[in-house]
Amino acid sequence: MARLQGKVAVITGGNSGIGLATAKRFVDEGASVFIFGRRQAELDNAVTLIGGDITAVQGDASEPRDLDRLYATVEQAKGKLDVLFANAGVVELRPLEAFSTEHYDKTFDVNVRGLALTVQKALPLLRDGASVILTGSIAGVKGYPTYGTYSASKAAVRSFARTWTMELKDRGIRVNTLSPGAIDTPIMDSQVSTPEEADALRVQFAHATPLGRLGRPEEVASVALFLASEDSSFVAGIDLFVDGGIAQV
Repeated sequence: MARLQGKVAVITGGNSGIGLATAKRFVDEGASVFIFGRRQAELDNAVTLIGGDITAVQGDASEPRDLDRLYATVEQAKGKLDVLFANAGVVELRPLEAFSTEHYDKTFDVNVRGLALTVQKALPLLRDGASVILTGSIAGVKGYPTYGTYSASKAAVRSFARTWTMELKDRGIRVNTLSPGAIDTPIMDSQVSTPEEADALRVQFAHATPLGRLGRPEEVASVALFLASEDSSFVAGIDLFVDGGIAQV
């Protein structure tokens, strides 16, 4: 039997990379999936690629009104929510000497404030016993140069999972963090200026990973499925790394 049969899921940042791969996997496993992202063309392409029971809603995870519109769409169509994958995020590399308030606000508005609002505004729809998955990162526990603000934002995400696990325990809602390592997605290209720099970054991370390669979005989607399904019914408050060992050894 499909592991998410009859479940309703929301995936922010569901139009590309890990979010897109997870949306496809969830639909294949029987879920009704709502994907949320900023770029309409990518959302349309994702709906066409995945097919089945999938709905796209355009919006920015850092904008409260956009999130209200997302959840109004879910409520009108399904009336409940079983799985929330708060996956939207941004990466902008800056060394400390190039730190700016604009850089900080851009990162924290999406990765921290937007993620908190994404979960808070879902609470009325989330059924008791639902699963909430937060996208963290190995950067939250590593000290990579130029990743300082991004790393701090992902450390905050990890902290949210601990606190929300306690705050939502009476409803049986499980909150877990899923922390990818170096995954071969378009976000890798967004961190640098040229395709050549992106290739060099991929080689650098592959060499640093004990398994000797980058991860695939589908590999992260499989772990998201585990956290979303009853297979992880006694798993709460953890940080589950999908990183080829890079943050573990």
